[in-house]
Amino acid sequence: MSAHPGRFASRRVVVTGAAQGIGLAVARRLAAESAELVLVDRSELVREAAIELKAEAVTADLETYSGAASALGPHRRVDVLVNTVGGAINFKPFTAFTAEQIQAEVNRSLMPTLWCCRAVLPAMVEQGHGTIVNVSSAATRGIHRIPYSAAKGGVNALTASLALEYADAGIRVVATAPGGTQAPPRRISRGTPERRTEREEAWFQAHIDQTLASSPMGRYGTLEEQAAAICFLASDEASYITGTVLPVAGGDLG
Repeated sequence: MSAHPGRFASRRVVVTGAAQGIGLAVARRLAAESAELVLVDRSELVREAAIELKAEAVTADLETYSGAASALGPHRRVDVLVNTVGGAINFKPFTAFTAEQIQAEVNRSLMPTLWCCRAVLPAMVEQGHGTIVNVSSAATRGIHRIPYSAAKGGVNALTASLALEYADAGIRVVATAPGGTQAPPRRISRGTPERRTEREEAWFQAHIDQTLASSPMGRYGTLEEQAAAICFLASDEASYITGTVLPVAGGDLG
C-alpha cells in the first residue's frame, strides 16, 4: 500500500509493541511518512527495528505503570501515541481458564494501553494537542478467548471515555479493531502453551473458524492493511474523528 511521504513530518510518534507484528508494520509506515519515531517494547528486538528505521528504542514492561511512565515520561513532547501491545495468550472455553490465566490476559491486553494513556496524557494536555490510537480487536465478539475479549472491550470503553474527557484539551482518542491478521512467525512468544491434545487443537481451530466466518470477506487481513488504517486515524486527515473504534476486519463489526 502506498505511503504518504511527509504526512507525519515534524511529528514525534511513540509506537508501543514495535518489535514485531502490527506495531512493527505501523512503525515502518510511519517512518516512510517522515515521523520522528520512538519505538517501545519489552524485547531487546525493538533495537533492531530502531536501527532499521533510524528511530529511538526504549525497552520497558508496559504491563506496569512504572514501566509505562519510565518509557513515556522522558519524552515530554509526544504528538501521537499508538498503543499496539496486546494479544490473546490462551484459546479455550472460559470455564477452562484459571484465575491466574484470566489475570494474565487482562494484564497483557488492557493494562498496557491504560497505563500508557495515563503516562502520556499530562504532557499532551500541557502542550494543548495530541492523538492517541489504541489497537483493540474484533474479538470483542468471539469464542475461546473471553478474557482477551473482555480486555479489548475495556480498550473500547477507555477510547470512548478519554475522547469525551479530553476533547476540550485538543486531544483525539481513537482505535482500530483488527480482525484476524496474517503475520510472520512470532519472534517473541506470547506465552501460549503448546497444544498437546486433540481437544486443545479443536479449541484453537474453533476460534479460527469463527473469526473467518464472522467476516463477510472470509479472509485474514494483512499487516499493511492494519497499519494503513492506524496511520490514517493518527493523521490530520482524521482530524474530525474522535471516540471512534474502526473495525478493520473485512466487515466483522466485532
